[in-house]
Amino acid sequence: METINQLMQQSVGVGAGIALGSAVGFAIRKKRTGSGQGLVAGSVFVTSAICGLVAMSAMMLLIWLGVF
Repeated sequence: METINQLMQQSVGVGAGIALGSAVGFAIRKKRTGSGQGLVAGSVFVTSAICGLVAMSAMMLLIWLGVF
């Protein structure tokens, strides 16, 4: 079984990609609507960081289960 460190190293690309992509999307949405409604604490950064962490955790689980 792999250690948590190895799982994190294998999954960090997915987490970073989701975080960056969602940051761009949430920033555009916030600029167009003019409000932070639907964002965690009204912050694009916090919301995109949470999305990245969730995606990285899901990828870690899938690698640990042997799907990838």
